[in-house]
Amino acid sequence: MLSASASAVDVSTNIGYATQYHYRGIYQHTNSISAGIDVAEGNLSAGIWAADVGDGAEVDVYSSYTWEVGDLAVSAGMTGYYYTGDFDETYEEVNLGLDYKFLSVEHSMGTWEGEEGMDYDFTAITTNYNDFYATYGIFGKEFSGDYVEVGYGTTFKSIDMGVAYIT
Repeated sequence: MLSASASAVDVSTNIGYATQYHYRGIYQHTNSISAGIDVAEGNLSAGIWAADVGDGAEVDVYSSYTWEVGDLAVSAGMTGYYYTGDFDETYEEVNLGLDYKFLSVEHSMGTWEGEEGMDYDFTAITTNYNDFYATYGIFGKEFSGDYVEVGYGTTFKSIDMGVAYIT
């Protein structure tokens, strides 16, 4: 006897525009267009996303697995940031995350393949209230710096929109 189980694979796509593209508080490019596709099945997700960074494109490839226990979600994954053109060199990370109700913490351990190669850490804490959020992020190891981002995001007729202030 043969049996088959049907599983739901969720596929979503996105396209975006930012008047100023910042990542982790670091300015990347003005008037940046981006697009991506994400696939999820159960607790496993993966995707690819690309953005215009002026001198080529940033192409991100990522995957993660999430466990949920009540209101607590724990995730582990990997992200690679790859560049066409001369904008930057490759970054590759292992990512860990905790989400509990209105609070989330992320920690990434990565390597940068620039000049001599460098190891870095990145940690951020984010709080959400309705459609508002605030994030504090800090770099460690061979990278240094921190930032604060506050923002608002909403959906209007199936279009996600947001505004943020980064310092």
